[in-house]
Amino acid sequence: MQIVLLLILVAGITYYYASGYAAEVSALKAEAINIVKHSSVDTFRQIETSEVYDSNGNTISILKGEKDVYYITYDHIPTYVCEALISIEDKKFYKHSGVDYKAIARAIFAMVKDGEVTQGGSTITQQLARTIFLSNEKTWQRKVEEIYIASEMEKKYSKEQILEFYLNNVYFANGYYGIQAAAKGYFSKDVSELSLSEICYLLAIPNSPTYYDPVINPQNTITRRDLILTSMYKDGVIDEKTYNNAKKQEIVLERPDSVKNNYVETYVYYCATKALMETEGFEFKNDFASEEAKEAYERAYEEAYNNCNASLFTSGYRIYTSIDLNKQQKLQTTIDTKLEEFTDVNDEGILALQGAGVCIDNSTGMTVAIVGGRSQDVSGYTLNRAFQSFRQPGSSIKPLIVYTPALEMGYAPDDIVMDEKFEGGPENAGGKYAGEITLRDAVAYSKNTVAWQLYEQVTPEKGIGYLNTLGFSHIEKDDYGMAACLGGLTVGVSPLEMAKGYATIFNDGYMRDPGCIMKITDAAGNILYEANQEEVQVYQENAARTMTDMLQSVIAVGTAKGNDLGEMPCAGKTGTTNSNRDGWFVGYTQYYTTSVWVGYDIPKQMPGLTGSSYPADIWQEYMMDIHEGLLPAEFLRPVEYIGTEEQQEEPVIDDEESPEDQEGQGEFDQENPQEEEDTVTYQLVTQTFDGTEIPPGVIPENATDIQITTTTEGQ
Repeated sequence: MQIVLLLILVAGITYYYASGYAAEVSALKAEAINIVKHSSVDTFRQIETSEVYDSNGNTISILKGEKDVYYITYDHIPTYVCEALISIEDKKFYKHSGVDYKAIARAIFAMVKDGEVTQGGSTITQQLARTIFLSNEKTWQRKVEEIYIASEMEKKYSKEQILEFYLNNVYFANGYYGIQAAAKGYFSKDVSELSLSEICYLLAIPNSPTYYDPVINPQNTITRRDLILTSMYKDGVIDEKTYNNAKKQEIVLERPDSVKNNYVETYVYYCATKALMETEGFEFKNDFASEEAKEAYERAYEEAYNNCNASLFTSGYRIYTSIDLNKQQKLQTTIDTKLEEFTDVNDEGILALQGAGVCIDNSTGMTVAIVGGRSQDVSGYTLNRAFQSFRQPGSSIKPLIVYTPALEMGYAPDDIVMDEKFEGGPENAGGKYAGEITLRDAVAYSKNTVAWQLYEQVTPEKGIGYLNTLGFSHIEKDDYGMAACLGGLTVGVSPLEMAKGYATIFNDGYMRDPGCIMKITDAAGNILYEANQEEVQVYQENAARTMTDMLQSVIAVGTAKGNDLGEMPCAGKTGTTNSNRDGWFVGYTQYYTTSVWVGYDIPKQMPGLTGSSYPADIWQEYMMDIHEGLLPAEFLRPVEYIGTEEQQEEPVIDDEESPEDQEGQGEFDQENPQEEEDTVTYQLVTQTFDGTEIPPGVIPENATDIQITTTTEGQ
């Protein structure tokens, strides 16, 4: 047996040298020595400020970590901080020389056994080396260099200096670098004033800054705090009484008034982080073969997200966005004004009734405004409900998983369907049933019975499949049931996702990413990331255009009647959940798609809340505002008419009846516009006009001999 092991060892050494690994490892060692040689105490205090700009070049925010401002030396770091850190992260810190080879061996064994990395083998010194000198890529070369750098650092710096460097550079989430910055940011205290419980609470964060974020996931932070306290007790660092008292202490965050993350910033940081993840080769997914695959992806996502998010505050990026601060302010003001009569607050002092909205520029598919709640003068983190909260969508989900798929199956707007109560089926809002109606009217008046019957034909598997393709992030196994066609989802959807879905219908069925990052450069102007909108087909073009035509009826004669935009053609859909807990309106024009949600953070009944009440009112006022001065633009017609020849025939119109008095679609019938015997000349005049191109849909398709007059300033 010894001979066999010896032969394996000899073979391994031979392969090591023959394959070129020896030369590469030697080069990595030389590079590590050089890196540490040229480092100094100042190396661990450096930081570069990142800046964010809106679509017009105005500064949105400046991202700067606070480690330089709040750097503290070892003699000012409380003893409990170092003891807690060593107990939970690196028990042999004072015994090894930068690397714990037994811990690495255990991690490798666990990886082979479990098929993935489940244990960490890095010492505090290795973690510091990775944070300061290396990238986040997972390669054997980076790991080898990390080991060499850690070993060299232990030769140059004392253990106390390494602890000082680590505790001033480690990331504590929300832009805080270092224990002092975290103490100031979360408790408004100096680190010397923290209790043992508060110290362990803060030291819980760096292990996974997103998962243990004390603002978003406070219970997760408490769980790891208790784990650190237990480790200290078992190591004999604290006695039983101290341990019990620390566990019993209630943690209350007291963040300074100056700390604010408004809705634009939270979304920009999120999008910028994902853009950087993309540049590092991370592959985003939302559909998984098994629960194990999903959990593995979530771990990989969290690690990549944490690393890229932390770099925003230190790397000196220049981040250019699609956000239009004027439209942002208009959306915020509209939501605030429409809901100003509701002044009740919850236990945290936050306004109880909330609203959120997202506006997408249909020419680019990117977000220009995102509001995650009502304006309120509160300190600390602001939950951005526009993309961080998920609620039941009610009937607003129907076009995405029922009606557009049904049109793809061959249904036509004027097909006759049956609106009646049946065993095992849903009820209509108000309990009224119309009998035989057109599919168009079923959409316009949001008939639950019809949606249910069609969804049985579409099938839940196919219907939910559209949401997966659209990238909806919280689709669960239980969502593959009939309740989904009425908005009954396990977790729900966000206003951002709904805006994305409707913008896809507008865009001939092609989905685009509703992010907001146009470009990211380094401080020298070198491009690191540039948006490239890759369109993914979700729906057939004909079905999408026909759905748009039908959604115009919702505003013309249906549940959102009265919420039109004057002469500007528009399409949309209302949504109301059971017991009036959530209200939605999602709609669009040729120019913009906007989604609006209104409800409580903890769902409860709100009498009078429907999709056609506050949400539709907010949508209408905001859209009227941002469309001011824009030319009315018709939607594109289906390339091929869906339906029978009889349905395609033009209706007979009474000359004495005005279009406004007609039941049905009137001017919104885009499939077969009324033909005129005489040639029609259109003359369009506008006082302000951006560029020289006419917006699509402005000129009717049957127009000839067009005369266009534009008036511009400063000829």
